[in-house]
Amino acid sequence: MNIPFLNTFRSEWLKKKGTAAAWLVVIGGFFIPFIILIGRVYYFDSLAARHTDPNAWVAVFTTCWKQMAILLLPFGVILATSLITQLEFRNNTWKQTHTAPQRLTHLFFAKLLVILIMLLQFFALFNLGVYLVVALPSLAFPSIPYPDAPFPFAMVMKWNATLFLASLPIVALQYLISLQVRNFLVPLGVGIGLFIASLVGMSWQYSYTIPYIYCSGRFLLAEKLAGTVDLNLWAAGYFALFTVAGYVLYIAKKEKG
Repeated sequence: MNIPFLNTFRSEWLKKKGTAAAWLVVIGGFFIPFIILIGRVYYFDSLAARHTDPNAWVAVFTTCWKQMAILLLPFGVILATSLITQLEFRNNTWKQTHTAPQRLTHLFFAKLLVILIMLLQFFALFNLGVYLVVALPSLAFPSIPYPDAPFPFAMVMKWNATLFLASLPIVALQYLISLQVRNFLVPLGVGIGLFIASLVGMSWQYSYTIPYIYCSGRFLLAEKLAGTVDLNLWAAGYFALFTVAGYVLYIAKKEKG
C-alpha cells in the first residue's frame, strides 16, 4: 500500500532503531521496577505479607508510578524527544531528508508520531516491569504467594492515560525547540531548566500553568488543586498549542538543515 504519510512514517521509524533513544525507552521502562524489586527481595521477611495484602497491586503500582512520574518520566521524555528529533542534525542528513519526495507536513507529523509511539512503548514496558515486581518473587520463591487481590486494571489504565497526557506538553515543546536548533544541548538545557523550574515552583499559586509540571503534579499537587484546576485540560491545551506552533515554525523556517 503506497500511502505517502505511511511511507514517511516507516522511514522515520527505521531511523530510530539502535539509537540511544530506543535503548532509553527499554532501560527507562524497567529501571524503577528493577530497583523496587531489589528492595522488596532485600527485605524478604516482609514480602509474603506484602503479597497477601488486599491492596498488594495498588501499593506496588502507586510506589512505582510515584517514583517514575516525579523525576524520571519528565527527564526521560526531555532526553528521548531531543535525541530523536536531532538525528538529522547529528548525522548531517537534513538536506537528504528534505530532498526526498515527501511533504514537509508528513515529515513533521511522522517524526512526532514516532516519538509518541515510543512513549507508549515505554509505558507498556514500565507496566510489564511493575507486574514482574510482584510476579517474579512468587515464581522464584515457593513461600511467597501470588496475590489474591484482583488486578486493578481500570486504575492502571487510568493512570497510564493520565500520565501519558501529562507528558505531551513536554514532548511538543521539546520537539518544537529541537527542530529549530542544531545544538543538542540547547533543547536539553531548556527542557531540564523548565523541569527544575516546575519543581521549584510547585508551591506557587499558579504552578499549574508551568507546562512541565503535570507529571509530578499528579502526585504533588493533587490535594492542593483538587476540584479547582483540571490538569488534563491544561496539558491537552499546551500540547495543541506547542504542536501548532512547532508546525508553523518548521514550515516557515527557511533553512531547515
